[in-house]
Amino acid sequence: MTPEAEGPMQAAQRLARPVLPKRFYKEAGTRPQDGAGFAIVLDGRPIITPGRNPVGVASRTLAEAVAAEWAAQGETIDPVTMPLTRIVNAAIDGVAKELAAVRDDIVRYSGSDLLCYRAEGPASLVARQEALWSPVLAWAAGTHGIRLILAEGVTPVAQPAESLERMLAAIAGYVPLRLAALHVATTLSGSAVLALALAEGFLTADTAWEAAELDESWQSERWGADAEALKRARHRRRDFEAAAHILAET
Repeated sequence: MTPEAEGPMQAAQRLARPVLPKRFYKEAGTRPQDGAGFAIVLDGRPIITPGRNPVGVASRTLAEAVAAEWAAQGETIDPVTMPLTRIVNAAIDGVAKELAAVRDDIVRYSGSDLLCYRAEGPASLVARQEALWSPVLAWAAGTHGIRLILAEGVTPVAQPAESLERMLAAIAGYVPLRLAALHVATTLSGSAVLALALAEGFLTADTAWEAAELDESWQSERWGADAEALKRARHRRRDFEAAAHILAET
């Protein structure tokens, strides 16, 4: 379709699409860094972040997974399809410089945590929330002393200051990459408690995602889901699984 033949909607969509950079390398791989860790290399040259910082991770398997994202690119490089790379870049360029702010943001999520807001009905949804969410809250209370108050509906409920302080203490020692992944898992799930349970191995990525998507899944089972919603959910899950991968390696 030529520009002259396009309608206004098609033209707007074409102009809104980002121009992706061309692939400029043949091979992607890894190599040991000076000191410790592993660099990701393209045709033997180490990559840098958008902030022009060198990219390196402590885990060989994680470095290989990041390199695999670069190797999987076609004629162009699409960052949307590279969630591990994006999280690593964010950790190096941003999180490492704003550790306290990122921790505080995660704690804010626990102040209005998804797991605390329960449906008033129907009974099948209430039972599913109880089955998937309550064991995670019990784990957080027993392991970290993070005891959160439940509420019905969407009316905000203030959480105990001591519990928020204990959430902060639980993540105080996280290195930038681990904290970046925890933040991604928190924002995608709407739950700092779910993200912490994932990070510490209480939940698998599949179980954590099932808990995070419980309400949406329940609605879809009854009313169906449109194609666009399913596409967005797939993209969100891909990013969530990337965060889970990093949490397992850091």
